[in-house]
Amino acid sequence: MKPIEVGLLGIGTVGSGVWDVLRRNASEIERRAGRGIRIAQVADKDTKRASAIVKKGALVTGDAFSLVKDRKIDIVVELIGGYGVAKELVLEAIRNGKHVVTANKALLATHGNEIFKAAQKKGVMVAFEASVAGGIPIIKALREGLAANRIEWIAGIINGTSNFILSEMRAKGSSFGDALRNAQRRGYAETDPTFDIEGVDAAHKLTILSALAFGIPMQFPKAYTEGISKLTQEDIRYAEELGYRIKLLGITKKTPQGIELRVHPTLIPTRRLIANVEGVMNAVLVKGDAVGATMYYGAGAGSQPTASAVVADLVDVTRLVTADPEQRVPHLAFQPDRLATDPILKIGEVETSYYLRMRVKDKPGVLADVTRILADSRISIDAMVQKEPGEGESRVDIVMLTHQAIEKNVNAALAKIEKLPTVLGKVTRIRLEELL
Repeated sequence: MKPIEVGLLGIGTVGSGVWDVLRRNASEIERRAGRGIRIAQVADKDTKRASAIVKKGALVTGDAFSLVKDRKIDIVVELIGGYGVAKELVLEAIRNGKHVVTANKALLATHGNEIFKAAQKKGVMVAFEASVAGGIPIIKALREGLAANRIEWIAGIINGTSNFILSEMRAKGSSFGDALRNAQRRGYAETDPTFDIEGVDAAHKLTILSALAFGIPMQFPKAYTEGISKLTQEDIRYAEELGYRIKLLGITKKTPQGIELRVHPTLIPTRRLIANVEGVMNAVLVKGDAVGATMYYGAGAGSQPTASAVVADLVDVTRLVTADPEQRVPHLAFQPDRLATDPILKIGEVETSYYLRMRVKDKPGVLADVTRILADSRISIDAMVQKEPGEGESRVDIVMLTHQAIEKNVNAALAKIEKLPTVLGKVTRIRLEELL
């Protein structure tokens, strides 16, 4: 059979990795796919650089729209990123009957419903393994490997930059600012790191995982997002003393009231495997009712790991290109006409445990006032540490771990505690998950 002709949109870090993997493993890939897979065209703004990478192995163009309209192209690989022109190109490719492979989590989280609907109508596939956790095959696990299960929850370290920063703060005692600057020097963080450190990137990925796990539409605007920029060295240290580590987790969970969809710093017991995932590595825990808890670990970004996922999608699409569209695995794992309408819970309705740290005046009765307010809000204390003041100090830290409580009750209690004349400043609150 003649090779599948691929059009590559963007040949930056990931695109050059895809070019390299396809060339290096060509014979192995052909044996798996049943036919060759060849990049016939590359579209990139920097045509000079693109030509230097591909040499004479593919046609290079600066006109991406001409590529997606070319009749000879069977699959379009979108590696441009962002929401704007990438969306236009993907939809144009679909209109022209092209299958699409993309690593663009932001595009899918915000416009995935429209894209999948267009693809279904046209009878083409959109594959997106590389959009979440780089080279870790978590999309395939949810769509196929765990298809027998009712997924109960997912918890993942799905942003390598934030995980590197937290690892540096814990291992080296670095401040948040110093750890961020180190991440930027190493190329792990962008000049503007907002999407990474404020949890937006993780929320894009979690939106995709939640849709696959529970058979719901993409609902990124309803995701609760909180980053790591306000974490202090004190909180890292106190968590360690109590037997926990702080990680930026994406958590989605099905409850009788609805679906939780939240990204935030989280205390995890140090004995859990996921608590020991360090540096830029990613890990995703998935709890199924039949299989129990399973964990997927590996490189969440980078040229070669992400290229591994992109090329795996190319192999999948090649295998199925002649299959009846009705027999293909649905984009979101569930049949399109059987998606659920479960509501996404507001963060105030979420029930979990909490780490609370407050700085107070070293006076009798302070602890009694605090615990009374918590008890009145139906919040019980699981563990507590009260530090002795240093010599000449009149202020002291109180650290508490609570049992499970509803977030809106915790917020109301903290508002009252912060009004006490003996409590100095805002109370630090970090959610806590025991996991499995």
